[in-house]
Amino acid sequence: MIKKPSFATIFLLSCLTFFIPPTDYLYAGQEKTQFQEFLDQLHVEALEQGISEQTVALALKDIQAPKPKTLHHYSNQPEVKLTLERYLRNQIDQYRIRDGRQKLETYPTWLSRIERKYGVPRTVLVALWGIESHYGKNTGDLPLVQSLVTLAYEGRRTRFFKKELFAALQLVDDGVVPFAKLRGSWAGAMGQFQFMPSSVRNLAVDEDHSGSIDLWRSFPDALGSAAHFLDRAGWVRGQRWGRRVTVPAGFDSSKAGLSFRQPLSYWRKFGIKTLGGADLPRSAMEASLIMPDGPQGRAYLVYQNFRVLMRWNRSQLFAITVGELANSF
Repeated sequence: MIKKPSFATIFLLSCLTFFIPPTDYLYAGQEKTQFQEFLDQLHVEALEQGISEQTVALALKDIQAPKPKTLHHYSNQPEVKLTLERYLRNQIDQYRIRDGRQKLETYPTWLSRIERKYGVPRTVLVALWGIESHYGKNTGDLPLVQSLVTLAYEGRRTRFFKKELFAALQLVDDGVVPFAKLRGSWAGAMGQFQFMPSSVRNLAVDEDHSGSIDLWRSFPDALGSAAHFLDRAGWVRGQRWGRRVTVPAGFDSSKAGLSFRQPLSYWRKFGIKTLGGADLPRSAMEASLIMPDGPQGRAYLVYQNFRVLMRWNRSQLFAITVGELANSF
């Protein structure tokens, strides 16, 4: 078994990110040997996955050390570090709302077609687009293979990032994405909606029927692929994602959490109301109460479609922010 880098090594790399260039000499001696052994193992496993020798060699030939900046981002994700209030302030501003409204006006035909086909509201799709890449302006320009190798070597989610690495190389072998275009975020996501490679392989669609899938330049392909993802993840047509609510003083906060689902009528009898102060509907639709910042922060009743948004990104903060941006259009 290949020894993983020590905690001290990972911490040092993160600290050095903004002070010295991320060059090979950071991993010298034993650490460098261990990383090379890891690369050799990846090479063998990739071939076992049926990926061509040419693609594997091309992908790994210039990788000499983990990327310190990738490790820094991985250990400082805003979805983990920030409160909901701070996260919302960082993600939703007048410019993102304005640009989203402009996109809704610019692409009414494609938005209508895709909304009818997959059942996902156009406002949700445009909100996802805005949060993931500011409507295609920030798709990322980091080498995906370097990022995925670094994250697989880091050790916390080795199996997941290996799977994504092999999926990326299979995209090259299959002719879906040229190797030179395997660029994106520090986490290995690509395109206008920041799809991970396995999602590109399994869920991306040629919505404009051009004969190829282009998640960078084709708005229909990017939007249709996002809608297809949510549809396959279980999006419920005609149902909202959730709603912000008020919780009465003294409410038993142990009932909060995604693991506890009850009909809206259940929450109504406890005095939970809409943000405007109205009673909740007498409905059998199941909802969970979540309070990401604790009893003194915002409270939401969320439905099945909220859980679908968390299939896209496992963070409650992310899913709430997509919903709130969609509501603002």
